[in-house]
Amino acid sequence: MLLFGLIGMYIFIHWIGRQLMTVFILFFKTCMEFNPTTDEVYGLFIDVSVTLAKMLLPFLLLLGVVAYITMRLQVGPLWTTQHMFKFNIAKHFNIIAGLKRLLISPQALVRLARNILQATVIAIAPYIVLKNEFGNMAPLFYQNAEGITAYILGTGATMVKYTLGPILAIGIADLIYTRWDYNENLKMTKFEVKDERKQAEGDPVVKNKMKQEMLKVMAKRMLEQVPRADVVVTNPTHVAVALRYDVLEAPAPVVLAKGLDHLAEKIKEVAREHGVPIRENAPLARALYKSVEVGEAIPEEFYKAVASLLAKLHKFKRGA
Repeated sequence: MLLFGLIGMYIFIHWIGRQLMTVFILFFKTCMEFNPTTDEVYGLFIDVSVTLAKMLLPFLLLLGVVAYITMRLQVGPLWTTQHMFKFNIAKHFNIIAGLKRLLISPQALVRLARNILQATVIAIAPYIVLKNEFGNMAPLFYQNAEGITAYILGTGATMVKYTLGPILAIGIADLIYTRWDYNENLKMTKFEVKDERKQAEGDPVVKNKMKQEMLKVMAKRMLEQVPRADVVVTNPTHVAVALRYDVLEAPAPVVLAKGLDHLAEKIKEVAREHGVPIRENAPLARALYKSVEVGEAIPEEFYKAVASLLAKLHKFKRGA
């Protein structure tokens, strides 16, 4: 803003000077004839307002455009009118809450440091310039109005130049920090990630219960298939696999049910109740449990071992 304000002054200074000259000439020509009636004062007010607008609007328009671009670069498109209709005096003028935000919020501390730096720079620059120019002020007594004006404007421009460097550095640093802080605030905390995952995938406790219920249903369905099995292959205590071979259903024996520990005991119990043969073969039982899912036919590498087991059953003996 300071930089483009200075540029704007250099661009529009002659235009403003001409408008001021027009106002002064008009004033000196008409001041003795001015009649302060309501209509005359109103007319004077309109004339002065139009002249001021001509002088200042181009300069203010330049500053407005620069301010708009700066805000867009700084925070992006955040225009809203909601806060205009939701203004709460108690909320916005709460001193205790403001002190808490100031003392706790890192952003507030950064803004405070930035403002202090800006104020310091703006205070020190005029002091340095005026101290250096102190010896040049006495000769101004012999200058005319044009010379004094030129000196004041030149000294003011020097003050602005002294201020611009540090202010631009502060502005660039603030822009970098603001963008970094904005991106950091977009990141989720570990708790937020866990909470979002919980919402997306479901509560782990509920999921665990659902999984248990689903396993119960699957176990119940498997146990219902055990009576149809031709044989149950077991590891004596830990594993049980129920097999069925019907050439009309599948080209190879199919696993109807399988289970470990408690479920294995249930499979053997149902098999005994329905007269399904139970055969112990620990290597085959473990291999079938690991390699074959329920409802799938056994792979080719198990054909020989399963065939030798089925051949000993009464159902598959010759002439049965």
